[in-house]
Amino acid sequence: MKSEVIDWLATQQGAMLETLREMVDTDGGSYDKEGVDKVGAQVARFMTQHGIPVETLPQQKHGDCIRATVEGGQATRGGNARENILLMGHRDTVFPKGEPTRRPFTIEGTRAFGPGVADMKAGLVMNMFVLAGFQKFGGAPGPLVALFTGDEEIGSPEGRPVIEAEAKAARVVFNSEPGRPNGGIVTGRKGGVFMAFDVEGKAAHSGGNFEAGISAIGELAAKVTAIHALTDLARGITLNVGLISGGQSVNTVAPWAQGQIDLRYVEPPDREEVMAKIHAIIEKSFVPGTRSTLTIRGEFRPLTQSPESARLFASYREAAKASGFDPSGEFSGGCADSGFTAAMGAPTLCAVGPVGGKAHTPEEYLEIESLVPRAQAMARAILALGPA
Repeated sequence: MKSEVIDWLATQQGAMLETLREMVDTDGGSYDKEGVDKVGAQVARFMTQHGIPVETLPQQKHGDCIRATVEGGQATRGGNARENILLMGHRDTVFPKGEPTRRPFTIEGTRAFGPGVADMKAGLVMNMFVLAGFQKFGGAPGPLVALFTGDEEIGSPEGRPVIEAEAKAARVVFNSEPGRPNGGIVTGRKGGVFMAFDVEGKAAHSGGNFEAGISAIGELAAKVTAIHALTDLARGITLNVGLISGGQSVNTVAPWAQGQIDLRYVEPPDREEVMAKIHAIIEKSFVPGTRSTLTIRGEFRPLTQSPESARLFASYREAAKASGFDPSGEFSGGCADSGFTAAMGAPTLCAVGPVGGKAHTPEEYLEIESLVPRAQAMARAILALGPA
């Protein structure tokens, strides 16, 4: 086992924090392509400085995908189509433009703060330094591929095909979303479908010509009630219409309305069952004369545990113990890109990144002392894989 990688990572906390500071202080909301690509340029610069081949996969609307590779094991791609060891992370955050200026990277005691500090720029930094360690000292049991995407927070509309293509060549996947506040990692996640439904009614003066109007808001209200009724907590199925809009003025029967739906589910077959019921609700007119359409805006597949991923978790846990912590494997109702790789048949672990909490809020934090042990655990888990 190449202990040099582990020993080198033990000396890199300061360098990791400086790399993280630059990233956190750079804008990177999902719809800010320029900002997300600036973070991508920081990743590419780091790779070049460490002699790691890196390429940019351009995306039209959102942040480009950055792909870095470190050769290991057999350099040829002969008999095993799944030989790559895939490390993943997303560069985008949920915060508006200018947030790093208002709330820059800071350190208070043992924690670091700033927009995206845990979700998931610390995970990106960890992946970068793990790659640098293997590039410097060798010893990887197969080709290491690191993918840095730019639109995960909105369902990876452009990143998903890139991720799925990489998953087809991956023997294992480590997704470096933030470790749980208790130090655990995620072995299972819900799937999610994010939709909008638009309702068309007919405008009329609500005082002088009320009977000529057809209320799109009335239709929306009936649909919201019906959609929420599909929730089945015992099966882990939840429906939430979290945003609504519509209408022209308070004295006009509403000619249009829109609702946005968040569906979460556990088992892959549940998706088609619930989606069929949603389509039936959208097609039905509770208020005669209205018409409605449904649009899927983003989607995540569930992360389900296979026997192979269970073995990967057992191996990772041993690597973690050797690095000073003993993580539990947890289920999360949140979604992530790890669901895409698991659905493609690649054994996948999620939330193996540094530990943090309160993601998507101004109080988001990173446990600084978790940076090195989590990087060492990933390196040890990679070394334990053996030849493909």
